[in-house]
Amino acid sequence: MPDAIHTLLGLCSGGVIGFTLGLVGGGGSILAVPLLLYVVGIPDPHRAIGTSALAVTINALCSLASHARSGNVRWTCAALFACAGIFGALAGAACGKVINGQHLLFLFAIVMMVVGALMARGGRKPGPQAGQDTPRPAVLPVVSYGILTGFCSGFFGIGGGFLIVPALLAATGMPMLNAIATSLVAVCAFGLTTSVSYAVAGLVDLPMVGILVAGGVVGSAGGATLARHLGQHPQRLRMIFAWLIFIVAFYMMWRSARAMGLA
Repeated sequence: MPDAIHTLLGLCSGGVIGFTLGLVGGGGSILAVPLLLYVVGIPDPHRAIGTSALAVTINALCSLASHARSGNVRWTCAALFACAGIFGALAGAACGKVINGQHLLFLFAIVMMVVGALMARGGRKPGPQAGQDTPRPAVLPVVSYGILTGFCSGFFGIGGGFLIVPALLAATGMPMLNAIATSLVAVCAFGLTTSVSYAVAGLVDLPMVGILVAGGVVGSAGGATLARHLGQHPQRLRMIFAWLIFIVAFYMMWRSARAMGLA
């Protein structure tokens, strides 16, 4: 069981993770892994990944409930995307566990930077507002993006919201607020699939999961509330999302490069 200091650090980390999930529908696992490694002090990257996957899944459920009550979730699209992605997540988790942990974190940071750049570029263009009608999405793009993001989610041991949100935007053209809310269904599905795979391998710290979730319950409510206020300004949400990814990606890349003797 974690001591008092690690418990406090875990609660604070959980609050940050939950707030991020509620605000932008993703980024919780982006932050969870480095928080567990560099703040809480879990030494094994694979154990940090497995623990964060389960904690983010549970916190995502809290954020999903808040968005669902507000009617922001596109359920049909969410179900199709999530079901397709589960198969990708299973394959990705099997591959990720056999790769060196520091190499995995370095690759994770590179993917984060690419996605952040795409989100920042999209943030310069106004998107559809929440509540506006959008064309019915084609099944093939939704399924294809679902499988791809599911694989990345399983491979990197993340909920995948930071990939799922832009994937939903590309596949469906739905408003940013709806993409955030809808992504949480897939975050829950992918995160649960990944965490079960890591738990079977003994790579989940259950006491720390409980601590992260306790902090995340409060944080997710605050994040979801702020997301609703910013929902009429999708460019702001995009830019917040992009800069959050950039900051954490640079830090993770620097830390993993040092661990590998590259910096």
